[in-house]
Amino acid sequence: MSSRFASLRQLVLTFTLTTLVQAPVLAEENQAGIESDQTSGWTAIVRGSPYWVSQGVYQNILTIRRWVLRESGYCSSPERHILFDMRGQFLGWISDGADRATTQKRLNDTRQSLHEKGRTEEWIAGDADTNGYPFALACDQPHVNLDLSVGRYLGAQGTDLVWGAWDDLSFASREQPGSLHDALMYIVQRRSEQNRFTLPAVLPRYLAGQILIESGGQARAHSQANAKGILQLSPSALNDCQIKPQNYWHRLAQMDCALRLMHQNARNLQPIFDERFGHLPESKRHELFVLLLVQAYHGGAGRVQALLDDEILAKPAEYFAANHERFTAGDIAFGMVFHNLGRDRLGLASLYYVADVQLATEALCRTPQLKPTEFCAWK
Repeated sequence: MSSRFASLRQLVLTFTLTTLVQAPVLAEENQAGIESDQTSGWTAIVRGSPYWVSQGVYQNILTIRRWVLRESGYCSSPERHILFDMRGQFLGWISDGADRATTQKRLNDTRQSLHEKGRTEEWIAGDADTNGYPFALACDQPHVNLDLSVGRYLGAQGTDLVWGAWDDLSFASREQPGSLHDALMYIVQRRSEQNRFTLPAVLPRYLAGQILIESGGQARAHSQANAKGILQLSPSALNDCQIKPQNYWHRLAQMDCALRLMHQNARNLQPIFDERFGHLPESKRHELFVLLLVQAYHGGAGRVQALLDDEILAKPAEYFAANHERFTAGDIAFGMVFHNLGRDRLGLASLYYVADVQLATEALCRTPQLKPTEFCAWK
């Protein structure tokens, strides 16, 4: 795996923290064919699906993830599973059984029923070791309490505030500490003035969303895989940023390091991206590039590069580049991943991560503090 980052979505935390990790209720929910490219079962359905099915997939996935994170809609009760198709369209839900076996049977019975009613052309039974189709997602998942996480990010409590120095940065003071948001904006401004980093103007908003998703804004977040801090950086990433172990948890250092590594990813991916999507309208091109940078944070720049230029994995990108008028930037970003599910360790979690970061940015920009600011200008 080429990623320098360790996302909490793929890790089990070593302390109690409400995060966006997928619940391991059933194997099919959080493995999604990550290991192999066998064209049988649900992977055959993915391989056989035309690329046009990705129309609307971005908003559809946002909808079902919003239900999970907000415990709303068809996830107003946590003891449910929702089912959706390859376009991310909601198809139905079940109440969980008393145990996993009962829940699995209900899922498979519902899959068969949906097929018999013409709601889906195909169905595949799932079990503890096999993914099923239509896809299933548990409503009862450990997840970020978005309101609490937004409060931490904005410094609602004194313990959430930050001050200190890192490298040539000096932010706030013990007497007058500032919020994580103010710290992030300070670092972005300083590095921009120094011409150290060249990043899309909207990327700080997504990095703020990642702070919520990765750690809920908690400075001492620590995963079983040894990812640390508010941005869950791996030891190798921290070392690349020349951060010594005693400063691994330093919030200014974490944000500065994440910006540096985002810059490196952007620099490495930009030429390949421009070759593939340089002809897109400017606003769509910029939005797509940012979504792919978020994807690279989750799964590694090498994996995103393969989606752009690999002989096999880049086939969806080739199609979307030639037919971009029919798709939103989000549809293209998700379609590039969806049509490669089961290859190169790509799974549904890759889609969920980007969707959840987007939802976190929206939660931030609903707040009275940030809504009227340039930070939340969606251009």
